Amino acid sequence: MSEIKKEVPQSIEVNQSDQPNPLNRIEKYKKIIKSFSITEKIIFYVFLCIFILSGLTILSVFNRNITVVKPVYGGTYTEGIVGYARFINPLLSYTDADKDLTSLIYSGLLKASSNGHLIPEMADSYTISDDGLTYDFKLKNNLTFHDGSPLTTDDVEFTIQKAIDPQINSPKALNWSGVQIQKISPTEIKFVLKKPYAPFIENMTIGILPKHIWANIQNEVFDVSTFNREPIGSGPYKIKSSSRDSSGLYQSYTLEAFSNYANKMSTIKDLVVKFYKNEDDAINAFNNKSIDGLGGITPATAIKANIKNVSTNTDQVVKSTLPRLFAVFFNQSQAPVLLNKEVRLALNSAINRNTLIDDVFNGFATPAVGPIPFSQQTDLEKTADEASTNATSTDNIEKAKKILTDAGWKMNDQNIMVKTTKSGKTSSTQTLTFSLSTSNIPELKKTAEELRDTWAKIGAKVDIEIFDPADLNQKIIRPRKYSALLFGNIIDRDLDLYPFWHSSQRNDPGLNLALYANLKVDKLLDTARSSTDDSARLDAYTSIEAEINKDIPAVFLYSPDYIYLTSGRAKNIKVENINHPAERFANVNEWYIDTENIWKFLVKKETTNTNTKE
Repeated sequence: MSEIKKEVPQSIEVNQSDQPNPLNRIEKYKKIIKSFSITEKIIFYVFLCIFILSGLTILSVFNRNITVVKPVYGGTYTEGIVGYARFINPLLSYTDADKDLTSLIYSGLLKASSNGHLIPEMADSYTISDDGLTYDFKLKNNLTFHDGSPLTTDDVEFTIQKAIDPQINSPKALNWSGVQIQKISPTEIKFVLKKPYAPFIENMTIGILPKHIWANIQNEVFDVSTFNREPIGSGPYKIKSSSRDSSGLYQSYTLEAFSNYANKMSTIKDLVVKFYKNEDDAINAFNNKSIDGLGGITPATAIKANIKNVSTNTDQVVKSTLPRLFAVFFNQSQAPVLLNKEVRLALNSAINRNTLIDDVFNGFATPAVGPIPFSQQTDLEKTADEASTNATSTDNIEKAKKILTDAGWKMNDQNIMVKTTKSGKTSSTQTLTFSLSTSNIPELKKTAEELRDTWAKIGAKVDIEIFDPADLNQKIIRPRKYSALLFGNIIDRDLDLYPFWHSSQRNDPGLNLALYANLKVDKLLDTARSSTDDSARLDAYTSIEAEINKDIPAVFLYSPDYIYLTSGRAKNIKVENINHPAERFANVNEWYIDTENIWKFLVKKETTNTNTKE
């Protein structure tokens, strides 16, 4: 039988030199480039640079198109505050420093948003009865204080009971006078009013105290409790640590984001608050970059900080027109010359408010031409106001002079307007002179001087009387001993003009500083205060403003701006329409410092998941 041999394959030797070698290729390219002439090398390298730059540009554009910058949790922001906090307590807070810390550490049923509207904070929902007497609130589930204790309607009821307790002497007491509280369940509570009062809803922003802590503190020591300086609340931030000087005065607080805050948890991890005894120290700290934010500074301080162009908000300058309305209020019973309507009209017409604001506030204010602050006016009203303030100073003076001369006033040898009237065989002469009282505050003193000089150009002699704030209030305002008063009204978000213009408020403690009396306005004020229909209230206030402007009981001047300086490190700071300085923190939980780039499709997926969860 023939034998079959199985052949074993021979190993194949591979010559390594036959394989591609990157190093050999590089050497080959180098030789080629070396063979280029100088001109060819220049052209080659130019095109190579263009190729590389084009590639990087394409990659950068592609990256921007498929990714998005997203805020992430982290970072530290340092806030400077002028003054020291003594009562970090929603029932006792009085100073701006108190209120700033209280707004960060405590939360209420409602809160002010950055655009000035009230939105739910701890409330899940609420309803107001058609008659405006009953307010029903339902809390969100699983609310807690910073120490982990549950927050229920027991705490809400306790807080309000303490607010109206006369032994506590809370500034909030008057807001809750006569209000009945009915606790329905741990998450439901009802408030019942004796009569409709539309501004009542504002009271729901009061911060809620933890009953399990404050119930053990006697009224006699309520204001000296350490919990006024080391508070436990339920707001966006809780106290992490604090520092004091040798005398025990608190110099700073380090706050950290509260993970169980009723709204979205704050994106900035730590918020450091430092206190300064005066504006100069605070602005030095800002300029030295020791702090990132500084609020409530005066125009003079803003100039020191080299803040000049504030026509629009930037990352470094955020401003909002406060609902503070400054005006010259006429007391016609003290100065008979002001009984002449043409005199009041001429005094009003002579003023160029834009020039006044530039001279006194370096532009940090908004003109006012009526009893409603600019920040609370409709767009239509704002357009009319802007048009009325665009005339030149010369035009204003000539217009005012004509108003007086047309009414029979003539300039005498001392350049003062006089008017002679005859009644039968007797005649009387009036001289256009009166006094202007105001407070010993730099901006008000300068305003008074500007008004005096302006009115002198139309033949009015004005004597300025300056008083310390306490004396002005006790000796001049309360007894109504002034001919004209340069003063400001604080008009809250609810736009309740009743205390300032209703005839029942002409005497102390009322705030009707012009001693204004108009039956039509009284009825409109009653309607606006009691109605819960927003459109009806708006119609009433529109008519009120028109009626007051027609009677000219005051010359409305300006609303100062709230100025907030920031380093620009934190983004999404919104100070659009605040009612009080502490409301600059209205969207503090949405501020952010740290960011990351993530793919867009992941953001969409995340949004979808969030919506599904909700």
